[in-house]
Amino acid sequence: MQTIVLPQETDVLKGSFLPPGDKSISHRAVMFGALSEGTSFYSHFLEAEDCLHTVRAFQSLGVSMESENAGELRIKGAGMNGLKAPEKELYLGNSGTTMRLMLGILAGQRFQAVLSGDPSLSSRPMGRVTRPLKQMGAQIKGRDHGNFAPLTIRGGRLRGIDFENDLASAQVKSAILLAGLFAEGPTRIKEWIPSRDHTERFLEGAGASFRREGEWISVERTERLQALEAEIPGDISAAAFFIAGAAMTPGSELTVEKVCLNPTRTGFLEVLKKMGASIQSAVTQEVPEPFGTIHIRGGRLRGTRITKKEIPSLIDELPILMTAAALAEGESLISGAEELRVKETDRIHSMVTGLKTLGANIEELPDGCLIRGVERFRGGRVRSFGDHRTAMSLAIATLMMKDELTIEDIACVATSFPSFFDEFRRLKQKIKKRISSNEGKSRNM
Repeated sequence: MQTIVLPQETDVLKGSFLPPGDKSISHRAVMFGALSEGTSFYSHFLEAEDCLHTVRAFQSLGVSMESENAGELRIKGAGMNGLKAPEKELYLGNSGTTMRLMLGILAGQRFQAVLSGDPSLSSRPMGRVTRPLKQMGAQIKGRDHGNFAPLTIRGGRLRGIDFENDLASAQVKSAILLAGLFAEGPTRIKEWIPSRDHTERFLEGAGASFRREGEWISVERTERLQALEAEIPGDISAAAFFIAGAAMTPGSELTVEKVCLNPTRTGFLEVLKKMGASIQSAVTQEVPEPFGTIHIRGGRLRGTRITKKEIPSLIDELPILMTAAALAEGESLISGAEELRVKETDRIHSMVTGLKTLGANIEELPDGCLIRGVERFRGGRVRSFGDHRTAMSLAIATLMMKDELTIEDIACVATSFPSFFDEFRRLKQKIKKRISSNEGKSRNM
């Protein structure tokens, strides 16, 4: 098991930071590149484990991809009907985005495929996607009536449906929209609470038969998608760890460059501002996704409330917001976040457990947590529970910590942010002694 030991010290974050390519956008870049006609080219592609599983899956479906330089990906599209039946099952590791969105694409193919993953992915609910896809005409089998992987899907003749996205899930919405590209008749989705809209932006950019109609979005059968060439913006969910870390640490001053500023992804910035954080942002480019610069100055934060309506725009940032709230003056309440319980791990439980070990005054609730801020954390030994966002959120806690911290099972960080600990070392200042770690080594704990 890989562990890391972070020393006893109080530090600040200073300097500038270019986040790795956005994970959600990188997944979709591969998928739309594979379905397009012609060659797509992307720079600043995220070469993390989750996205590489998407690349390998489409290579197994006969799509040619190559990377001449780090962060560059060239895709020779197979077209809407050019994917080939895989010779073996498609192993997707820990990537729920890959599995759910691929189900939508495979629903429209005329062959059978098996999707599998690691134990964590195999425990995550897929019925939210497989049920509407079955309504559209796909044949899907798996454990518990298709609710858990491994899943066997046989595509075929699909028909459009009207679907209300009550979960406000971008993965569910995206899977149905992708299936709708192959369906007879319109596929319409209504969202009461908007979720991230990266798939919709790709549909528009690639020339799909897509439109927005008030609270509804719709797509119709599309014969051809155009190849795209774009720079993928920095991942704001990855940057969130350092943004929140700087915001909660007096004396910190951090600039984040070329980061995604899509309004459906910036909810956590608004929450930090409600907590009193000094944050300024500016969009510098609008197409294909808005991205720009964020500047943060650190200070003592105050408690706040995060409600169900806000959750879709900050679902991935909730773990680091819990860390920030645990140091904020007063009380914070997070509610309506039950979706956190079916991520790579139960993130409500993993974060409450870790923060309690560090001396936080935090109470686990069915759909969130109640937090009363403390001035500083103590050290200790915590588990990541195999979850990358839990590991990174607890690491950021060391900025305001009295004693040494050991984090168990840090290998999971590579799923989304392989260079996290290197960047953390680089941005920290007033370090009393160097971070020591046994990264790359294995030992039984």
